[in-house]
Amino acid sequence: MEQANFDTYPVVHMKHMPKVETIVMPSGGFWGGVGEPTIAVAAPAVLNAIFAATGKRIRDLPLKNQSLKRA
Repeated sequence: MEQANFDTYPVVHMKHMPKVETIVMPSGGFWGGVGEPTIAVAAPAVLNAIFAATGKRIRDLPLKNQSLKRA
């Protein structure tokens, strides 16, 4: 180990950065675009599952502040 913490880690500056070439390759899969699919679709799915199980619509997060007893 060379560094004790992040404050002693030497950060690469732009003048020392090697040239980087980026190539976007088509995956052929369902998800497209650049990057990973978003996790934003998880919250609505969970909230709909809670509604299906309890009959109660949750419109505010976090869930720990909600009463999830059946309506």
